[in-house]
Amino acid sequence: QAKECNGVKVPIDTSKPNPNEVEFDNLYLDMNGIIHPCTHPEDKPAPKNEDEMMVAIFEYIDRIFNIVRPRRLLYMAIDGVVSAPRAKMNQQRSRRFRASKEGMEAAEEKQKIRQEILAKGGFLPPEEVKERFDSNCITPGTEFMDNLAKCLRYYIADRLNSDPGWKNLTVILSDASAPGEGEHKIMDYIRRQRAQPNHDPNTHHCLCGADADLIMLGLATHEPNFTIIREEFKPNKPKPCALCNQMGHEVKDCQGLPREKQGKHDQFADSLPISEQEFIFIRLCVLREYLERELTMASLPFTFDFERSVDDWVFMCFFVGNDFLPHLPSLEIREGAIDRLVNIYKNVVHKTGGYLTESGFVNLQRVQMIMLAVGEVEDSIFKKRKDDDDNFKRRQKEKRKRLKRDQPSFIPGGQFSPQALGNRSSPQAISNPRQAAFEMRMHDRQNSTTSASPNTSLTPDGSPSLGGGIKRKPEDSDSEPEPEDNIRLWETGWKQRYYKNKFDVDASDEKFRRKVVQSYVEGLCWVLRYYYQGCASWNWYYPFHYAPFASDFEGIADMPSDFEKGSKPFKPLEQLMGVFPAASGNFLPPTWRKLMTDPESSIIDFYPEDFAIDLNGKKYAWQGVALLPFVDERRLRAALEEVYPDLTPEESRRNSLGGDVLFVGKHHPLCDFIVEQYKTKNTEPVDIPPELCHGIQGKLTLNDNAVLPDQVVESPVPMLRDLTQNSAVSISFKDPQFAEDFVFKATVLPGAKKPAPVLKPGDWEKANNDGRPWRPQLGFNRDRKPVHLDQSAFRTLGHTMPRDRGMPGMYPNAVPLGAYGSPYARPLMGGQQQIPKLLSNLRPQESWRGPTPLFQQTPQRTAGAAPLLAWNRMLQSPNQFQPAQYQGLGPMGYPQRPEDRMDRGRQVGERTGPRSVRCVPLPGKASFS
Repeated sequence: QAKECNGVKVPIDTSKPNPNEVEFDNLYLDMNGIIHPCTHPEDKPAPKNEDEMMVAIFEYIDRIFNIVRPRRLLYMAIDGVVSAPRAKMNQQRSRRFRASKEGMEAAEEKQKIRQEILAKGGFLPPEEVKERFDSNCITPGTEFMDNLAKCLRYYIADRLNSDPGWKNLTVILSDASAPGEGEHKIMDYIRRQRAQPNHDPNTHHCLCGADADLIMLGLATHEPNFTIIREEFKPNKPKPCALCNQMGHEVKDCQGLPREKQGKHDQFADSLPISEQEFIFIRLCVLREYLERELTMASLPFTFDFERSVDDWVFMCFFVGNDFLPHLPSLEIREGAIDRLVNIYKNVVHKTGGYLTESGFVNLQRVQMIMLAVGEVEDSIFKKRKDDDDNFKRRQKEKRKRLKRDQPSFIPGGQFSPQALGNRSSPQAISNPRQAAFEMRMHDRQNSTTSASPNTSLTPDGSPSLGGGIKRKPEDSDSEPEPEDNIRLWETGWKQRYYKNKFDVDASDEKFRRKVVQSYVEGLCWVLRYYYQGCASWNWYYPFHYAPFASDFEGIADMPSDFEKGSKPFKPLEQLMGVFPAASGNFLPPTWRKLMTDPESSIIDFYPEDFAIDLNGKKYAWQGVALLPFVDERRLRAALEEVYPDLTPEESRRNSLGGDVLFVGKHHPLCDFIVEQYKTKNTEPVDIPPELCHGIQGKLTLNDNAVLPDQVVESPVPMLRDLTQNSAVSISFKDPQFAEDFVFKATVLPGAKKPAPVLKPGDWEKANNDGRPWRPQLGFNRDRKPVHLDQSAFRTLGHTMPRDRGMPGMYPNAVPLGAYGSPYARPLMGGQQQIPKLLSNLRPQESWRGPTPLFQQTPQRTAGAAPLLAWNRMLQSPNQFQPAQYQGLGPMGYPQRPEDRMDRGRQVGERTGPRSVRCVPLPGKASFS
């Protein structure tokens, strides 16, 4: 964490060794996983404008960089025009139409509840009039994405000029104008560099992103050192009500009650719990250890190859769902579908005569044997699913009855209502207790009268009515309304009903069923090729909303799995027309937007105002299938030909396809080489000398909008000033090119060293945590000894540190002891000693600081150490880099405009130091890490 001094955060020196006791070579950022939480966060106030969004993105990147600290390469990849426009665009289209529909419905429901509360005399704060942020703008071709690319170019140049950790770093930016999904552009880069003779097979990769498919993509590289960093998921985070801004309830449960006083003087009003986002590492080398134990098979009729079995495991995971195909009806991941597939695979593989896949190509004859084995148990899977669902509902019903039975018969309210233990506010004095007690008695009497005869209606004066009983409301019932299931997979005839309801054909229509199966098989082959070799076709897509059954996969061995060559991706604005609903048409040129709303438009049927959502056996709408019409590519292109002449020069620029840009600083060995290309105005592509760039290879060409030394880099964010003393340089970069039929081998490279085993014998047991919730370890060294304090030390901390800080818990965000200038630290009185002195009676093994961590010890090279590669020698050369002066820097160390410096200097942040202490309560003691 960066320290804060007088309202200015002092950047961390990332050139120092990584405190996680591991050194990474390359860091890859899947930027869309960063953009979304920064532009519309769920657990903190959203940025007020686009400039604040950009600064939030900068800070997030800094946070990741401070943790990972790559030494060779930083690769930023933003989703561009999506790979396989039809395959991915269908999913993007569904997401964006659904987001638009749900946003409008949520706004209408919120307004309806607000009016009902106000009509009943409830209290609600004035409604904020602000424009709803449309997350659909995070799509290639919009002005927002174009501005983001400019901001990232500025950010990279600033960091190369001022941060010592970026001194020898090569930075590649692949913005939204470069075709391909962000994570697949990263994988394509790794594949092509692995095929070069200068590639270091022991490169340590770190990929930042939250998507689960990143785990599969990382395994598909077969790199021995591959780590994923992602946000630690913490469910059930408290959120304020969108109507009254109070915690503890949702919009639908809001009653419009006045806000209770927070603290004696209401000093904690409008303050949400402050907690920094924490991150976890997923080490794929450890996952490979688990998979090696799980997939190793004896007595095979062929040689066992662990790398091939990993590829088969990745392929089988596609059957439980991916971005391009719906999952099979009988395979639900929450029902242990992956374990079921692995067990069937291990039982059948003896008969297949080999593995299912090889370097991204599928052996359909062997896959057919696996799928038919799944089909044999489909009927029992559906019946067990029904039994499990019925048992779950029965347990939930019993739980509700038990909770209702155990509820106290009377709970005092108002001033006498129970208060939660540990509440920050002190109890308030009771005013007019007699009147309050009278009101409670009357309220309780009325409730008891009503509950005594639930089927008796009451007159307005409270007396029983003679008109008879009233029907009990559905919400009073123990059962919840269930969506109607017309398929009934657990009953005989399920296949007939499925095809009739989902496809509107008879199950006896063998020709149609084979067409569905063939499309699904093509999809399996396309997805695996996409993961291992790159995009096989830009035009392929799965033309149905639903998947076939596993028992239908008969005769697939002779199905073709080739794809047309020479297909081209959509242009950015064309993609927007294919994925946007009419409600997001404001991101398009006016004449293009008209095609979405004009009743006379030839493609008006592509943009329905409303559409059905098939729950497909699920309970919630977000789990259902959006039944949207598929976009006809030929009709779309024909309609756009008429409006292409209406594009302005700026819109035409945004609609063009771009490429990657490479950045280096003045101390990088490649810098002089690039500057020389600009001086000679060489327009021909040149090869990167691998010895100057950590072994990276590719082609360089001059960039029209390049960042050049001694030229001002203008800031696209008004709150940040221009870079007037720039020394960084940028140039267009293109990955090494290969023949269209070239096959990238999915294997471990020669010379790669297998990481040391991490798992211990106890790790193989499924329940080895003594029943406690699993927690990630801190750092890569699992043998690190934690420092312990006894209870007397905690009492000392409790008496010394103030507790009313507006934060959850007692010490989770405490500043380092002895730090000055903290708004939470009490001034030292005369004769009072500092905290370390008060704890000086601890035993040596329980001292505050403990032994010097490995990352703070001076590394020593032994006489027998292996010779360093060229780029490693450069990294360990004497540090002659002088960071820029930090006087007058803005938030996170960015240059600040002179006119803003005076105002920002007066602001003091809520926290002045890193969260260096994390308390984990243990029986009788606590562990500090």
